[in-house]
Amino acid sequence: MMLKKIYFSLIVLSFLLTANAQIAVPFDTADWKIEAEEFKLTDYRGKKALQLKNGIAYLENAGFKDGIIEWDMAFPGQRGFTGIRFRIEDLSNMEEFYLRPHQSGQPDANQYCPVDNGLSTWQLYHGEEYSATCTYRFDEWFHVKLAVSGTRAEVYIDDMKEPLLHVPFLKRKPVAGGLMVYSAMAPAYFANFSYTPKDDPILINQPVAESEMDPLTIPVWSVSSPFPEKMLEKAFTLGGFQADGLKWQDLKVESSGTANLGTVAVLDREKQNTVFAKVVINASEDQLKALHFGYSDRAKVYCNGTAVYSGDNGYRTRDFRYLGTIGYFDTVYLPLKKGRNEVWVAVSENFGGWGLRGKLEDLEGVDLVY
Repeated sequence: MMLKKIYFSLIVLSFLLTANAQIAVPFDTADWKIEAEEFKLTDYRGKKALQLKNGIAYLENAGFKDGIIEWDMAFPGQRGFTGIRFRIEDLSNMEEFYLRPHQSGQPDANQYCPVDNGLSTWQLYHGEEYSATCTYRFDEWFHVKLAVSGTRAEVYIDDMKEPLLHVPFLKRKPVAGGLMVYSAMAPAYFANFSYTPKDDPILINQPVAESEMDPLTIPVWSVSSPFPEKMLEKAFTLGGFQADGLKWQDLKVESSGTANLGTVAVLDREKQNTVFAKVVINASEDQLKALHFGYSDRAKVYCNGTAVYSGDNGYRTRDFRYLGTIGYFDTVYLPLKKGRNEVWVAVSENFGGWGLRGKLEDLEGVDLVY
């Protein structure tokens, strides 16, 4: 009996040690699935490296959920996007952190965002919880470490003692999945890739409570299935729109007020790039009520079936530096009638995040129905 207990203990100890061991995966092994416009295994500045241009290297069976991911990388000072994708459920759903060489020294020198149904969502998630200022060294190696624990992550460059970026709220549900390095536009070099699966790795920053949602925020939108944007080209009213074939589902917004429409709709840029998001407002009397809202990329607002707003918030639509990020940048005055009112917002997407947020100026004389 004692021998059985010792044997069992050794098995458990071996499992724990393996579960917390660093796993190095050289790029010249068959573990990686590489697809790229250009790639090669090469020696670069003293290290055996993978050079990628417009491509991916996918470690499908990593089974990574929590722990540490580390790698060395180098890139030129050109416009490019390169980094890591992790917790990959499938090639359309994952978490993502990448660096922007051309934004070196700027507040958006890097980016965390989720990828939902194939859509990277950087226009919806921006600011200090998602990006950080960093000045990169070009054409030479530097080290990147990503620590992931539950709904939090921290990013370190080289020998930083404090994280470059702390992400307090990863947006996707924590699940074990694959790992991927990638580059887009500019080439990038990768070397010394490893990961350490580990439950509850120590992060320097403590968990924080999510901020409370503004009580004026529309907390739930009813979202339709996608349809072609061209169906609304001359639709000044919805009287002729064939809505019978649409399917609807409720989508709760995040504490910021953002409804990530890409979590419930699959984008087809050529055919199915638009959804309706609707809300019912009961009014105690006829009135105009201001709706402050933001969207990505284009929107048309209908109040009781009549168009009251049309706008374009897409990338570079307002000037050549404009990113098209979401915010409460627009206001429309809703002509509410006494009783039930339906507000429908058609939101069309190109890339960068399919989203909507809205809040009323006040709740005087109105009730939201959801």
